[in-house]
Amino acid sequence: MSSTKCKGVTRSGEKCKRDAGSSGYCYVRNPNAIAEREAQRQSLQIQSVFAIPSRRFSERRGFKHVSEIIQVDEISQDLRYSLWNVLSRFFLLKYADLPPYQTSFYNNRDINEFITYLWVDFFKIPLDDLSRIKGHAIKKLRTYFEKFQWHEIYDFLEITINYFESRELAKEVNTVLNRELSGFRFIGGVFTDITTEQEVEMLEEAITDKLFPAVSSHLERALTLMSNRENPDYRNSIKESISAVESLAKIITGKPKATLGEALKILEASNKIHSALKESFSKLYGYTSDEGGIRHAMLIEPNLTSDDARFFLLSCTSFINYLKSKI
Repeated sequence: MSSTKCKGVTRSGEKCKRDAGSSGYCYVRNPNAIAEREAQRQSLQIQSVFAIPSRRFSERRGFKHVSEIIQVDEISQDLRYSLWNVLSRFFLLKYADLPPYQTSFYNNRDINEFITYLWVDFFKIPLDDLSRIKGHAIKKLRTYFEKFQWHEIYDFLEITINYFESRELAKEVNTVLNRELSGFRFIGGVFTDITTEQEVEMLEEAITDKLFPAVSSHLERALTLMSNRENPDYRNSIKESISAVESLAKIITGKPKATLGEALKILEASNKIHSALKESFSKLYGYTSDEGGIRHAMLIEPNLTSDDARFFLLSCTSFINYLKSKI
């Protein structure tokens, strides 16, 4: 399989890291695809001079409640059904219509095996309870889905998306979460409480960057530790975020034991970073040293929170992306 990367550039001016198609571009940045999408958009505008309002008449008049609060420790019925509909449209409806002796595939994964996996490893119930009639099995699955607690919905979706390894499925789920004001997004294999689309895009790009696997690995670990709903580890999440910065510093300097301070000096000497900016970064990250820097301070801080871990993950990711642009 070809690993040729897209010839396009991102909005920040960096080279796109997505895999290229036959055109040399990924679907997002393919000029022909962009032109086609624009033509479709203009066609829809021509067909109707009226834009679909963001709120319905009953909502604008106050007859129907409009959710304006981020859903963090709950899931509304609208969000629950919308997420189920994503799964239905992608593969469940097609699967439900098949006879017992047939199966279908989604993203090259056998759906029969996925349903069996759910019964054995997720629900942990006897396989005798799994009907050989696919339509009945899907109805049973929907019954479970409708009874899930809000956090069990995310458990189920996390397993499903990772099982099929589908970027399209993850993207559609995130679209629904954004539309229904969920406080979570699916990034790097887990659901995390990152609520803005800019943060989602920034983290996803950094975590999936294959040019710097060590850096990406630290960031992914930081995100996983922070997002563990049963036992979050904010202290080690912060350490992983800082380790990601240090890892990039070693790449910049070519020294396995280099500090961020040494990397910043190299960038300053090559006129890739202003001296004032270099000093600001040095003070902010305290050279990420164990002795007296920010890592040491975090180790003795007694009451770390998700806000602390989130700040370091996002700020370190942003700083890493900035440094990458300089090298």
